[in-house]
Amino acid sequence: MTVSANRLELLQIADAVAREKSINREVVLAAMADAIQKAARSRYGQETNIRAQINARTGDIKLQRLLEVVENVEFPDSQITLAEARALKADAEIGDFLTEALPPMDYGRIAAQSAKQVIVQKVREAERDQQYEEYKDRLGEIVSGTVKRVEYGNVIVDVGRGEGIIRRDELLPHEAFRNGDRVRAYLYDVRREQRGPQIFLSRSHPQFMAKLFTMEVPEIYDGIIEIKSVARDPGSRAKIAVVSRDASIDPVGACVGMRGSRVQAVVAELQGEKVDIIPWSPDAASFIVNALQPAEVAKVVLDEEAARIEVVVPESQLSLAIGRRGQNVRLASQLTGWDIDIMTETEESERRQKEFADRSKLFMDALDADEMVAQVLASEGFASIEEIAYIEPGEIAAIEGFDTDTAAEIQARARDYIEQVEKQHDEKRRQLGVVDALRELPGMTTAIMVAIGEDGVKTIEDFAGYAADDLVGWRERKGAKGVKGEIIDHKGIFSNFDVSRQEAEQMILAARVMAGWIDETAMPASIDAAEEEAGVTTAEAEAAHVSAAIDAASEAKDGAQTADKHNA
Repeated sequence: MTVSANRLELLQIADAVAREKSINREVVLAAMADAIQKAARSRYGQETNIRAQINARTGDIKLQRLLEVVENVEFPDSQITLAEARALKADAEIGDFLTEALPPMDYGRIAAQSAKQVIVQKVREAERDQQYEEYKDRLGEIVSGTVKRVEYGNVIVDVGRGEGIIRRDELLPHEAFRNGDRVRAYLYDVRREQRGPQIFLSRSHPQFMAKLFTMEVPEIYDGIIEIKSVARDPGSRAKIAVVSRDASIDPVGACVGMRGSRVQAVVAELQGEKVDIIPWSPDAASFIVNALQPAEVAKVVLDEEAARIEVVVPESQLSLAIGRRGQNVRLASQLTGWDIDIMTETEESERRQKEFADRSKLFMDALDADEMVAQVLASEGFASIEEIAYIEPGEIAAIEGFDTDTAAEIQARARDYIEQVEKQHDEKRRQLGVVDALRELPGMTTAIMVAIGEDGVKTIEDFAGYAADDLVGWRERKGAKGVKGEIIDHKGIFSNFDVSRQEAEQMILAARVMAGWIDETAMPASIDAAEEEAGVTTAEAEAAHVSAAIDAASEAKDGAQTADKHNA
């Protein structure tokens, strides 16, 4: 079979474009077919439904017109009646499409120009899609490129088949690039945009340093050493926590390298940023002590529920532990995920003495006991009157200098005190107008009823309008975008009570059930479904359900209030 020169030229052009743009040959041929269809419509009419096919082997072009079989023809160029269709094809039915071959045509200058634009546009779109797919799969890698230009502090980098951008806030401080400079950066995001994929690079991202260590330390690349966490103050200082899966390999020594060669290579790339390499430990206290290096720690006290730790250091180590402008403790907090409070041994001793004095005075006043008895109880670790009242009598009797009769007398006085306080709270609660029905809520006490009464809450409906943050408070971290700053604690109504967030949510949910805002029968099925589908624990499913139910009830309440106002 002979193939004309024009057809051969068509295939050669498709091959050349596919090679130059690194896209599939079929994509180029499909773009050419679309261009031929558009040019054919300009001759046969825009209403005509034309399909063009290009034989990928011979280059033959086949033009066809599609006609839809209908009862009543409204568009003659694209429709045909059933009778006319059956004259061409005996088994034609309404809704079928018949094809009619069209003769080859010569394209005018305007049609050819239009076809060229279609091909260019389709090829450009295919090239963009190819670039997006390529760089999307490279997320989390370090890419190298050449600086093309600098615009308003943003660095545009040629990364091969695309352009990446390093924004000003993703550069290291005082870092300047000029056209033609080689640069390495961390690829953290790729977005599909109309003008092509946007490739976002960073040199200040914590994972940039982690990837640099992976390139410099073979043990990390091989998985023998694992990077657990990274914290950076870009351009100034950084901490990286590492752990070895092989007991015979020292993770810190491996990352430092012979005479510091490995870590120095990373430091040089980061423009002299100081790097502290910290041995990771599964024990939170040990890990935090390591993270505060080079400061020496005397003692730590963990509050696991609040993810907060108190660190006691000698007076001489305080400034070293905090660091310049709080840098050391801030990086240690980011590295470990714990909020760290640092105090000196003197401050800690003064605080403990104050707590001891406050507890002793409380026991003296509440139990009508002398100072020595109160101090003995405080030194034994009792923190509240409730602990003394309801502990096993033998625990108190076992204290040196106490006997069974003394223990019984102390507990009797403690219970009398609690009963007296309860009466006072109940009287105040009545004065505030807080209804008795609130006592039915799980975990509700008279003291809590007084607290919510002082906040203006008196009925079940009032309490149902609470959010969990109103009750237990919330925390937020102040700081510029991308920078972790000081943590601010916002107190809630229950801040002085031993009530967790989940317990507060359960109280709110129970109030909304009592108020008729939520159907109680829907709860168990939803929790079971969450457990089955997500495979989470009962506590997790219940907490998630409570939060969702509270949000739904808030929307229902707002809708009800809007309806009431409308009716009024």
